[in-house]
Amino acid sequence: MVAIPVRLYLATESSSKVSFNLLCPEHRSRIKNKRYCVEGDHEVAWGDVVRGYEYEKGSYVELTDEDLEKLPLRSSKAIDITGFIKDDELPGALYYQSAYYLEPEKSAEKPYALLNKTLAKTGRVAIAKFALRDRERLVSVRPQDGALLMNTLHWPDEIRSTEDLDVPEDVKVSPAELKMAENLVGMMATEFEPSEYKDEYKQAVLQLVEEAKTKRASSASASKTMRKKAS
Repeated sequence: MVAIPVRLYLATESSSKVSFNLLCPEHRSRIKNKRYCVEGDHEVAWGDVVRGYEYEKGSYVELTDEDLEKLPLRSSKAIDITGFIKDDELPGALYYQSAYYLEPEKSAEKPYALLNKTLAKTGRVAIAKFALRDRERLVSVRPQDGALLMNTLHWPDEIRSTEDLDVPEDVKVSPAELKMAENLVGMMATEFEPSEYKDEYKQAVLQLVEEAKTKRASSASASKTMRKKAS
């Protein structure tokens, strides 16, 4: 097993997404969530909240930070490589979660560079384990634009089966229909260029926000003018 101390940086930017806050309709101020105990009918201070695992419906066992620190997890600053696989052997998109860029600690610059160059030359992907947010994660590591990219993967027992889905199996498709669909796919075949795709919903929402701001400013200005005339 090879361990390389690293620092993590999210490879994607979620802050650019459009998000909404819940507001009070009267005061236009944000609504805060409170930690409320239903059984005791009282609010619980954040400092008093404890961590629990539900082992059966309605039954919990409390686990403290000290309990979790005793678990056999290695440092969250090191990736523990367990093996190397061919790129095409990597599980499909169903297994992927988050993406992180890896930056080496000063003491690991050489092994980091060696791993980066070796993976690029051999076309292999490293499979490793990594402790992240109190959980052991299965991850893949590959070269990406001169750096190493780590993808967190689902564990096999986290993948749901399609057996319970009501998926049509005996629908008859004629050769002509299949040929027509294949022709359509061929006509629309293209190279994937991410820069050509824009989040049109986000742009529309931001335009709507600008229009609402302008309307609100105009309304406030008109109200101010009317108050001056009235006085």
